[in-house]
Amino acid sequence: MVERRVYATSKQIHFGTRSCDNRRNHLQHEQARRIVIGTIGSRLAQQQGLCRGFVIMPDHVDALIWFPETWQLSPCLNKWKEQTSKSLKTVLPQRFQSDWPQIDSTEPIWQARYYGFNIGSRAKVEEKLDDMHRNPVRAGLVERASDWPWSSARWYVEQKSAGLPIRWPPGLEADDEFTTDPSWPADEIASCAYGTRPPSTGGRAT
Repeated sequence: MVERRVYATSKQIHFGTRSCDNRRNHLQHEQARRIVIGTIGSRLAQQQGLCRGFVIMPDHVDALIWFPETWQLSPCLNKWKEQTSKSLKTVLPQRFQSDWPQIDSTEPIWQARYYGFNIGSRAKVEEKLDDMHRNPVRAGLVERASDWPWSSARWYVEQKSAGLPIRWPPGLEADDEFTTDPSWPADEIASCAYGTRPPSTGGRAT
């Protein structure tokens, strides 16, 4: 099996999946999904990043994102993880006391690592969009991808707001292949399978 990696020095579009710890349905409620969307939008705005597509499922989040500067992916995802963890642990037990599982303050909301890789062509971006937009259909949540309000499918199919601006990165609108800057030295293309470096296996998730 070929290992896919995210390179922090690349300005390609990044695909990432962040799953809830033990694949629990922490995002089953509307308020939880609103927290996720709002935090993604805030982080991207602060770092001038763009979203090309996303889907929020009850137990994970998929997204295609891009940054105008290098070494921005890991800070964005780490801060997003920290902020959503805090918000979900604070808000949801208060709003949904009857069916929200009791979560100890030391228990993580998210898995320690996320799965991600760079995408180097328009065809692959569109392929990944189609695949992740079908997740709610495959899960039996809706009959059509555009019926799921917590994804960018409705923007693509019906031009309805998805809660986040959906745009192509400037300069990539008409490109079929997205290449990295050849001036970057090879030794700067560090291992970034999880943003910058794989987190220690002994650390706790948040």
